[in-house]
Amino acid sequence: MTRAKTLLLAAAAAMLGLGFQAAVQPSAPSSSADPVVAGFQKTTVASVADAMDQVTGKRGFMSHEMRPRTMGPGVPAKFAGRAVTALMREASAEAATPQLSARHSVEMIDNARPGEVGLIVIENGLDIAGLGGLMATAVRARRMAGIIIDGGVRDVPEVRSLGLSVFARSVVPSSSVGRHATVARNVAVQCAGVTVEPGDIIVAGEDGVVAVPKGREEEVLKRAQEIDQHESRMVPLIQQLKGLGAAIQKFNRI
Repeated sequence: MTRAKTLLLAAAAAMLGLGFQAAVQPSAPSSSADPVVAGFQKTTVASVADAMDQVTGKRGFMSHEMRPRTMGPGVPAKFAGRAVTALMREASAEAATPQLSARHSVEMIDNARPGEVGLIVIENGLDIAGLGGLMATAVRARRMAGIIIDGGVRDVPEVRSLGLSVFARSVVPSSSVGRHATVARNVAVQCAGVTVEPGDIIVAGEDGVVAVPKGREEEVLKRAQEIDQHESRMVPLIQQLKGLGAAIQKFNRI
């Protein structure tokens, strides 16, 4: 990064309150000290989705539109962590100023703890970017596990170069300034078809994103682990029999 660009980014970050530190390359999130989160980090996303169906009787998986947008070398393919949230709504140009358009998103990031997952919900926001390179730099400095956006992300090459995993419903170059403003942080949100409350566990990977309510997390984790174990035992049987039917009958699993 050139000195000119460094100074420009630092000045812009200061305006948004992001605390940009170009001289510091933040390290990747460490392994979670929360044993439940650590357990979900080892399970498959599909098993967590099935476990949610079986344990809670409710859908935990987000819309198929919620996809990893920054995958590449050095970017985690999977992460899990507890949710912190920010909510954005359409606003007049007067209300959606540079200071207010991302206020609660910035506060959410600036107060996040290592390993947490940020959810930014942009109502009617598929054409609005909720995060770009400057905010992503702050996310990495806070050592958050990843970001989920019910809306768009921009500056994708820069975000990817930071090693930050971002799931979003779209990729767009737009700014929220003049269009949307944040209205709250750490509140319950509807994110890509699923209700998420602060402290819920988010599990994200190439299959998609699943939210697990904090009151049911241990039950869901136990069932997801059982599903993973069943499937690991099914694989050699399928290979031995060169077919699937007998394995399905024995394990009652597909």
